[in-house]
Amino acid sequence: MAEATELLASPLGGLLPWALPGGLVSLEEMRFAQQIGIRLRAPVPAYLAGLPLPLEPNRAASMRTVRVLWLGPDEWLVTAPVGAVPELPTRIARATADLRAAVTDLSASRTIVEIAGPRARDLLQKGCGLDLHPRAFGPGQCAQTLFARLPVIIDQLSAAPSYRLYVRRSSARWLCDWLIDAAEEFRLA
Repeated sequence: MAEATELLASPLGGLLPWALPGGLVSLEEMRFAQQIGIRLRAPVPAYLAGLPLPLEPNRAASMRTVRVLWLGPDEWLVTAPVGAVPELPTRIARATADLRAAVTDLSASRTIVEIAGPRARDLLQKGCGLDLHPRAFGPGQCAQTLFARLPVIIDQLSAAPSYRLYVRRSSARWLCDWLIDAAEEFRLA
């Protein structure tokens, strides 16, 4: 029997991965990632189900392949590559059972686009009003914003720079077409 992920269709199939020559910018989809939304009333623990919860605004924390993004004073997004931590939803549900919390599987709601390369920051700056300069936004930071008029979450993974853009599945293809078109300028540089 085929695995569930083999039966799913990616909104970016046939479009990504994509890269400019020399790796100036590359786009890749983090296909079928686990995405778990957590709403948690105070007091908020520093760790939940063994995962660090960032308590500062617009911060992200990692534990191996799992990443936790602060989205609001009582809201986090937990992400992991598909199959990396199969028991993750169960662990989180058990850890929040006695707390005033809501846990929601959001895996089908967003597509995650990984953007990397020396011109990745320049590309993102074209569609975003946030100051992404390293003095203002660096590794371990995330933000909800409008990007090319779409609501997204931007998560900076490393200083290289590399980022993840979380976008609604229904808008993912349009956003990637926009990114590829905007990146073409760097081909001439």
